[in-house]
Amino acid sequence: MALSMKPVKVVEVCQIAPSRESATELTLPLTYFDLIWLKFHPGERIYFYQLNESTPNFYRVILPGLKHSLSLTLLHFLPLAGRLTWPSHAPKPTILYSPDDTVSLTVAESKADFNCLSSNQILETAELSPYVPELAVSDSTSPAMAIQITLFPNSGYTVGYSMNHVILDGKSTTMFMKSWALICKQNQSHLPKALTPIFDRTVIEDPEGIDMAYLNHWIKMTNELNPEADPRSLKPILGKLFTESKLVRATFLVTREDIKKLRNRVFSGIDEPNSVRLSSFVLTYAYTIVCMVRSRVDESVNKVRIYLTSDWRVRLGAIPANYFGNCVYSYNAVVEANDVKSENGLIFLVKKLSELIKKVDNGNLEGAKELFEKLEAVDPGTFDISVAGSPLFELYKVDFGWGRPKKVEFISIDDRIGGMSVERSIDGGIEVGMVLEKHEMEVFDSLFVNGLKDLWFVNGSKDPL
Repeated sequence: MALSMKPVKVVEVCQIAPSRESATELTLPLTYFDLIWLKFHPGERIYFYQLNESTPNFYRVILPGLKHSLSLTLLHFLPLAGRLTWPSHAPKPTILYSPDDTVSLTVAESKADFNCLSSNQILETAELSPYVPELAVSDSTSPAMAIQITLFPNSGYTVGYSMNHVILDGKSTTMFMKSWALICKQNQSHLPKALTPIFDRTVIEDPEGIDMAYLNHWIKMTNELNPEADPRSLKPILGKLFTESKLVRATFLVTREDIKKLRNRVFSGIDEPNSVRLSSFVLTYAYTIVCMVRSRVDESVNKVRIYLTSDWRVRLGAIPANYFGNCVYSYNAVVEANDVKSENGLIFLVKKLSELIKKVDNGNLEGAKELFEKLEAVDPGTFDISVAGSPLFELYKVDFGWGRPKKVEFISIDDRIGGMSVERSIDGGIEVGMVLEKHEMEVFDSLFVNGLKDLWFVNGSKDPL
């Protein structure tokens, strides 16, 4: 698809305030779970919604409905109308909502091909970036969120957002989006308990001072990368600033039947099947890593560091499921690239991921204070692989009242080679988003699609995974 010089025309930029002004300020301290993400690029996602003959008029019905319901929703999520700030007298940044704070909402139109952009085919990453708003981050302050709604006349519309990752994680972001959609669809402001956010930061204990260890790491890194910069600057230094290659993205589907075949493949090649986790996520993640590592042409890569990021709300005991903020943490394992590429690469990775899950299930964050030191202690030639999102988010259920999304794209993975996301697909399988260089994506595409096909034709002989 050819890129237009001006793919989007801005129609309006407005400020959306909570529906009733809060009488007082709201201040939330940052926990160590938040400070992990202090210098990361914002989280960005796009929801694509199809228009059809029965869909009401966009400007008369849909857009006013989205604006009004956003205002109602922000009353429940006041920190998202606020900002991240670092007062000169404060030892660390804080989240602050003041009664006059608002969310920037951009309304735009595009003549681009909606069906192409919302397809699974290979696209340049730059083709989707015009449909997420910029988050206006300065040295001293950052909005929590910005939203962009783009109309593709006679085709569809998108709802894109940029969220400051320091303020909330994927689960909290999804809780907000589902709340906004529910309020819009039902035209009332009540939220069920599961979607009502809890802001109490005292549920996260930090007797070891992990928060300040993480903050000092970011100050040190800022000084090393740019000695002229303000070490207390809130501007990101990780993410898209490090991207130099021209990258492409595509979406790949793993159906429920594919997952059954992958599970059978592991069962047939392992002595103790009960010793490993064979969830749809583990099988899909392991299979995708095998295909990714085999598609890489960089001969300098001899090791792979695999990350497993988990929600710790359910593991630390006192943290409620609807806690608002960040509450994710990653374990990782470094493995030989040749083991991943081997004939039994799938089984090898399922075992490794199962070992990481057992660590997580122990509910122990031992060594968390030294997280960044451990991450930096890596051998040259190590390729990092992590995955964003979760099938548990069920993003395709975000229905504002005019139908479920046709497609959901996690734009944040565009910042690096090997960026990966997972989501529960509409039909109950797993949807994998992948970012690679073009020549590698072509190889990955062939390996991924044909590898799944091969699973269907195993007649006693060994399949390639």
